[in-house]
Amino acid sequence: MGIIDHIKDTMSKAVFSPSTLLSGRGGLHMAQITLSLVTFVLAAFRGGSSHTYWNYAMFTWAFCPIMTLIITIIEMFKLDIPLNMFCMDWPDFATGMAMSSTLMTVSVAITYANFYACLKCLYGWIVSVSASLCGFVYALEVLKDKILDKKKGTYLAALPGFFKVMEAFVSCVIFISLTGYRDKPALIVCVIAYIIPFPILPVIIATNILKKLKKCLPFNLDRFVFIFLVISVVLYIFAAIVWPIFMFRNNPRPSECPPSFCVWAIQFMVAFMTYVNLTLFTVDLIFTLLGICGFKRT
Repeated sequence: MGIIDHIKDTMSKAVFSPSTLLSGRGGLHMAQITLSLVTFVLAAFRGGSSHTYWNYAMFTWAFCPIMTLIITIIEMFKLDIPLNMFCMDWPDFATGMAMSSTLMTVSVAITYANFYACLKCLYGWIVSVSASLCGFVYALEVLKDKILDKKKGTYLAALPGFFKVMEAFVSCVIFISLTGYRDKPALIVCVIAYIIPFPILPVIIATNILKKLKKCLPFNLDRFVFIFLVISVVLYIFAAIVWPIFMFRNNPRPSECPPSFCVWAIQFMVAFMTYVNLTLFTVDLIFTLLGICGFKRT
């Protein structure tokens, strides 16, 4: 009866609590949702674009407020209490999502300004300022959670989980920057090397967030993650060598190559982000091997 009573007591606490919206955290959430939607509408009103960077920006300004709204509703109805008890570390998840949203919105604000803001592009600057404010309020939540509230992450808001988030994020940047590879088999192999680790990252993240699911796995997840990191490092070493050789051989930087209109600069972005992700996967592997900074060694 003790367990049943404990469950009943936990579920009884899951009641509607509008006071959540009046707290500092609730105010930040409302500001994040509002600014993201305003930025989305402003960018959409400016007009569509076939550019992958524009599509990724629109996705970010839609995805981040939706996740923030879901988190707000769950906390407003106190559903985070049973979730925290039965399947996940809710404070870690909420802070981790704020960190991920900060990473996405800040990077999109920089990218959008690079492509669509210019001396004569007033509307582009308006959208860029709104996007920057959006990234700023998400960063404020992270600072509040980490510095003022001193929340300690267990996975997503700690280094092991956030490394996976950054690896997935850099992979997305690589994917939206891919161009000029279709007629070169060696570069197609590089694209395959980029693709292989990507779908496994969200599975690892989700499984570590859902504590009950992790315990039900018929294998050791930490050992699986170690093997995955080794394979990812090997794949990215291959891409880091092959992509620059076959992309930039007999393909020097043009004399006029502005960052926002130059295909060569976008191709260079792929090479640069390949080295960034190689560094992230390598550090992740080393920390896992040494079992430091919260990384689990098996």
